[in-house]
Amino acid sequence: MPAKPRPATTPAEALSSMDSLIATHLLGQQEMAQRLGLNVTDLLCFACVLKAGENLLTAGDLAEHAHVTTGAMTGILNRLERGGFITRRPDPADRRRVRVAAVPAAVARVTALYGPYYARLDTLFADYSAAEIAVLNDWFTRTTGLALEYIEELRGQDAQAAGRSK
Repeated sequence: MPAKPRPATTPAEALSSMDSLIATHLLGQQEMAQRLGLNVTDLLCFACVLKAGENLLTAGDLAEHAHVTTGAMTGILNRLERGGFITRRPDPADRRRVRVAAVPAAVARVTALYGPYYARLDTLFADYSAAEIAVLNDWFTRTTGLALEYIEELRGQDAQAAGRSK
């Protein structure tokens, strides 16, 4: 499909649009989490479990993905398990560890909630050419990496500041 004409824009306008998107998505995640009886961090962790699919994650894997401590992850997993979102399974390679699996009924609940929104996103993507979607995907991927690098940089500054204050 050929690209549709797009209005000219500046990087500043694009950043402003991105800020609006992020703010709206943060509100949306809060709304989705509330409808599922979760907080946003628990929803993020469940999303990591879903994304992993059959490649079951350990609590340590999830803690790393969510950027929380392993102690905090224990509480998150307890809440997700009590809420019927996950089950813990023994790790076949190391019986001291557990792996986290999504409960099918919870997957169905999340899919029912997010499905209509993702269908609308699919409709929106249909307005873009394959080349434009490739640019969008490249930008999303690179921006995610940049954001994660900056988060780590900020955390490193915090750790250095904490070390100096001792």
